[in-house]
Amino acid sequence: MSKASRTFQIFAKPTGSLCNLSCTYCYYLEKKNVLSPNQSGRMDYALLESYIRQHIQASNDPVITFSWHGGEPTLLGVAYFQKIRQLQKKYQPADQSIANGIQTNGTLLDKTWAKFLAEEGFVIGLSLDGPQEMHDRHRLTQSGTSTFAKTLQAYHLLKDHSVYVDILCVVSHHNGSHPLELYEFYTELGAPYITLLPLVTPQEDNPSGASSHSVTAEAWGDFLCVLYNKWKLNGIDTIKFNIFEETARLAFGHEQALCIFRKMCGDIPVVEHTGDYFCCDHFVNAAWRIGNIRETPLVDLLESKQQKAFGRLKFDTLPPYCLNCEVRVMCNGGCPKDRIIRTPDGDPGLNYLCEGYRRFFNHFKPFLKELAGVWRQQKHHHARPQSGQAPRRPGQKVGRNEPCPCGSGIKFKRCCLT
Repeated sequence: MSKASRTFQIFAKPTGSLCNLSCTYCYYLEKKNVLSPNQSGRMDYALLESYIRQHIQASNDPVITFSWHGGEPTLLGVAYFQKIRQLQKKYQPADQSIANGIQTNGTLLDKTWAKFLAEEGFVIGLSLDGPQEMHDRHRLTQSGTSTFAKTLQAYHLLKDHSVYVDILCVVSHHNGSHPLELYEFYTELGAPYITLLPLVTPQEDNPSGASSHSVTAEAWGDFLCVLYNKWKLNGIDTIKFNIFEETARLAFGHEQALCIFRKMCGDIPVVEHTGDYFCCDHFVNAAWRIGNIRETPLVDLLESKQQKAFGRLKFDTLPPYCLNCEVRVMCNGGCPKDRIIRTPDGDPGLNYLCEGYRRFFNHFKPFLKELAGVWRQQKHHHARPQSGQAPRRPGQKVGRNEPCPCGSGIKFKRCCLT
């Protein structure tokens, strides 16, 4: 049985674009107009089983990761996800484990959900854009009412059941001017990890290239620098932010794992509720639909020329202005979906947030240098067994939550395991 040649993460969308909310910045609600005809908005059990089997067979990693997205995947109910776990256990190899994550707005979660998620070890990504006034600016029900109370209730319910929760915060024009308020809000919640997603919505009739809801490049740079200063001052282990964590990987000689900063992308395709396969969550359109898992094996789609070509385009289309940038290796042009403006030289393909990222990465550089120095010292120190300490044997297993054997001082799961 053939395997994928690299690690991959698939955004599986068993509800398609269906959602119980109507967030003003959502880019996926409109995808119902470009997907293959299927009015149910639900991946049927036969296709679900085929997808799970193919996903497991394609993965060569010790941990096979499933990521359930939407739309809103919890619209399917607990029973559907119980079926998912039954099918995963049916096809799970003896020498591999399975991990599951769900990205959700949280408004449909209850104790039954929380109990199931805890028992099955799911990781939850919960969309929460800050305090109520910030959250409700864009995240409303279809009738225009607040979702904050239900989302916050879901967070506490999950925490009470010891379900690990990562918070997704979309940084828009509004909350992007309040980094310290966001920091305090998430810290008081005891949130362990925050994924920051800058909002860039293209708008052709706007000279800047983006809608008024989008965070500006200047505001994004200010936001990251102010937040970074607070994070470093209060202790970097108090709360973690995806952009800081990923940028810090460079100090240890690792490529960034966050797709928007990698030199090439294409490792996070989409499988829709119809079985349609697209190269990326932000490119679910006819141009980048390269097959259907009902007709073409998933591993063949992952290894296809089209998928690999999509990944290479990220670097191949960088304008000279980016190639000559002093922080290019930290940014690599950012997400291709945001390359909607021109360089000072007039070339197309510059990231809308370029100046913001550039300012932040230069601001972060001294800390990166400091981390690299500490890592080199620890690596040299750990290379020699201390008195009374037995050296680690070749092949000796390391737990995910143990210190990384490379000596970085970081947990293995956050360092060399990734």
